[in-house]
Amino acid sequence: MKAWPLLGITAMQSLLMLAHWFLYRTWIEFWPGMSPLTAAVLGDVLVLLGASFIATALLGFYYSNGPVRLLYQLAALWLGFFNYLFWAACLCRLANLLLRLTPLAPNLARLRPAVAVVFFALALLTGIYGLINARCIRIRRIEVALPGLPQAWRGRTAMLFSDLHLGNVLGRRFSRRLARLGERLQPHIVFIPGDLFDGSKADPDRLIEPLKALDPPFGIYFSAGNHDEFGGEEHFSAPLLRAGFHVLHNRREIVEGLQIVGVTYGESTHPLQMRLFLESLRLKEGGASILLNHVPNRLPIAESEGVSLQLSGHTHGGQLFPFTWFTRRAFGRFTYGLQRFGALQVYTSMGCGSWGPPMRVGSHPEVVLLTFA
Repeated sequence: MKAWPLLGITAMQSLLMLAHWFLYRTWIEFWPGMSPLTAAVLGDVLVLLGASFIATALLGFYYSNGPVRLLYQLAALWLGFFNYLFWAACLCRLANLLLRLTPLAPNLARLRPAVAVVFFALALLTGIYGLINARCIRIRRIEVALPGLPQAWRGRTAMLFSDLHLGNVLGRRFSRRLARLGERLQPHIVFIPGDLFDGSKADPDRLIEPLKALDPPFGIYFSAGNHDEFGGEEHFSAPLLRAGFHVLHNRREIVEGLQIVGVTYGESTHPLQMRLFLESLRLKEGGASILLNHVPNRLPIAESEGVSLQLSGHTHGGQLFPFTWFTRRAFGRFTYGLQRFGALQVYTSMGCGSWGPPMRVGSHPEVVLLTFA
């Protein structure tokens, strides 16, 4: 493993262990009377849980079998609940500080267990809500007017779904569900702007097999996201080509006068390469164009080179509160929805799957049906 990824993994694991220690200390202090044996067992369990997600995620990159999938699913589930248990511990500490400033301060020792029960119960309920919400896929209908759109495309529909993250948590059952949605919506064309897979060793042919049932008249178009590149581009693109998908890895196809372009995540990290590629296509001379670019970035390049509509994902809308705040700070108004950047229109989807914890709080999974006007 290269030095930078190793340093990143080490830093992340260190933060997770520190946060688990903070949770442990808070629980011990707010729930006095625990026997030394119980406290020791709780500490050991939290150490194992603190190391579980990164360990099972690394296993999932190299192995694909039932035990690895189960361990990863349990670790991801714990990580989601831990997020809210950690913030509950922070609120316990804050409440303890505030209570010290009130007339209730002399009774603080008796109040602490009640404070802990309230906040940790809310954390568990929030996690349960997140599990349910992540399974409620919304259908969002958007009308898009593109200058230079061929007359034949007016009134036609496109199904957009991104960030499925098929792998050790979301598998064939999830892709079958999306295929059924597609059969009900009956789009003329399907766009997938990246992160169809989560980068694990899971069998990609088996995961996408249900999606073959979509069969839109003008095809399914895909460009790679960052997770699709984790296991090597060929590992995931070859099964898609066998399934009849149009894999637009720095390629353009023209479908009844509409230009459909795709850039890989890797290409989009190099602005000069992306500009040269788009410049070579002379999109302005060919009428309306759609760019599949996983991350809602490089907008000045896309706009200057004549792209009409960029379709992106990646953000998940933050997926889990409070990370919804951080995502909004990073991507601003392009975090979600249909926006304009000069002459360029950008639609960023929240995605329909999840990465890591199979939860969504403060965001929702979606499939988008675009109608061209």
